[in-house]
Amino acid sequence: MRRFTYKGRYTPKNPNKYMGNSKNIIYRSLWERRFMTYCDNNESVLCWASEELIIPYISPIDNKMHKYYPDFLIKVDRSGKTQTVVIEVKPQKETKAPKKRNKITPRYLYEMKTWSINAAKWKYAREFCEERKWEFKILTEAEVGK
Repeated sequence: MRRFTYKGRYTPKNPNKYMGNSKNIIYRSLWERRFMTYCDNNESVLCWASEELIIPYISPIDNKMHKYYPDFLIKVDRSGKTQTVVIEVKPQKETKAPKKRNKITPRYLYEMKTWSINAAKWKYAREFCEERKWEFKILTEAEVGK
């Protein structure tokens, strides 16, 4: 199976809404690019950033501290109140643990490693957000679009 990656530089129409260097916004998937366009053009999104926030987490693989850069940090207007939301964009299949298999293959081991790291990142992100009264969301192709 050939995997295509879509990576590029996003140029916002409203650079004043971007928190960070608006000339260096990188997307790593078409879903991320689609979400950037949503943030850039949606009036309810007051400001946004891509991979500008750092959340420390302990990896279950090596039990060491690492840095997690969530895909997005946005501030939205919800009925006159500003809410901060941290967003990760992932394929639906990567939001659940891999199904158990009878045969242990390199692919299965890779999927398990990826899942365990992601689960740790998301656990720390939820705690980080709760402490600040922020929201943490994982968006998939179902929300961002295919």
